[in-house]
Amino acid sequence: MSAEKKLIVTQVRSAIGTKPKHRGTLRALGLGKIGSKNELADRPEIRGMVARVSHLVEVSEEV
Repeated sequence: MSAEKKLIVTQVRSAIGTKPKHRGTLRALGLGKIGSKNELADRPEIRGMVARVSHLVEVSEEV
């Protein structure tokens, strides 16, 4: 089994004033405060969640 790629997602903007669905997506990604980071598997579901809140987060790939 090959090593699964990882995404490191970092919250860079506040969720204050955003839509409730965006706040829920940040929570589901394991983020809550500016500067918080989470390492997640690189799967289509995660990519879709990141795309929804792309204006609030930065993503870097880890091999």
